[in-house]
Amino acid sequence: MALHRSLLLLIFYRLSAVGYVSVQTGGSITFPCRYDLNHINHVKYWCKGLGWAVCYYVIRTDHPKSSGKTSISDDITQRVFTVTMTDLTSWDYGNYRCVVEINRGPDIRIQWFYLSVTPGTSELYVEQQEVTGVEGGSVTVHCYYSNSGDMKWCRMSGDCVMWYSGTLHGTSVTLKRTSEANNRTVLTVTMSGLKMKNTDWYWCRVGELEMPVHITVSQQTATQRTSKMSSSTQDPTPQQPSASPTAEPVQTDNTSQGAEGNMEDVHQRSVKVLLISLGLLVVLTAGILVTWKMWRKHKDNKAKDQTTNNSVQDPFLEADDVTYSTVIPQHKGQLKGQTKSAEPDDNVVYSSLALQVTTQQRAAAQ
Repeated sequence: MALHRSLLLLIFYRLSAVGYVSVQTGGSITFPCRYDLNHINHVKYWCKGLGWAVCYYVIRTDHPKSSGKTSISDDITQRVFTVTMTDLTSWDYGNYRCVVEINRGPDIRIQWFYLSVTPGTSELYVEQQEVTGVEGGSVTVHCYYSNSGDMKWCRMSGDCVMWYSGTLHGTSVTLKRTSEANNRTVLTVTMSGLKMKNTDWYWCRVGELEMPVHITVSQQTATQRTSKMSSSTQDPTPQQPSASPTAEPVQTDNTSQGAEGNMEDVHQRSVKVLLISLGLLVVLTAGILVTWKMWRKHKDNKAKDQTTNNSVQDPFLEADDVTYSTVIPQHKGQLKGQTKSAEPDDNVVYSSLALQVTTQQRAAAQ
């Protein structure tokens, strides 16, 4: 039985991925451990040691959530339990394991970590282990390292981006390496076009060393949307490197930089937008009034011209001033005292014009 158990442990050691983490003395570190869906209601614990015989409990989820310098938290939504160790000393170095307790069966070891505590600056560290961004925005993580090896940015699910660019779950990832004067190198990781599903734990890996980083993506608030509408382009506030590699929350691009300063900034932009809108409304109203007055003036002038034209007419076009024409057929022989026509035809019809003047015209003439 003991031989069988030893073989199982040997197989486990060869198949398990070991995470080597380096932390400076006095610093802190959070370890994430992901478990399967069917282990949500199981007890999880954190133990220290090489094997079961020497792997003793440090902290459990069914006991007080904190014990001395170590605390444990279980997120059943993400199916990840985390262990945070603070104020580390050289006595805290060693092998640690994430374990799921199985009733009436062998416990399941999820992850194996080797923690190194160094008196000086650790070989690989990040400014913050907690980074926050908003949907559609971007986040930047700076990984400082002095060791050598391949650079990777990996999601805890296993997908990684190497070299200089790539994508993780539809989000663009770029890697940029720069050198500092103190013989340290900085790996700058930028994730752009964030989506809600990008919320997860990630690993900054250089060689065999790694450092976990949690990225939280939240929806834009009304204040952030107003700020984005009032300013289409805004330079992000550059991050200043932290002197300590301890894990502290940070907010990056497109996030609030403090409630008081952000509200004052948004208030100033809102006032500017309101004044511009009122100015445009005044100009538009004045233009409409001027156009309406010009149209009314044109219409009045046109009506006046029509009235003048109707009043000035020829007096002979009155109803009583009509000239009548009478056609009287006469034969040539009936015209006495007239000059003999040169036309040989005797059947010529002549028209005599009889001017008839109305009673009013005769009265006017008299």
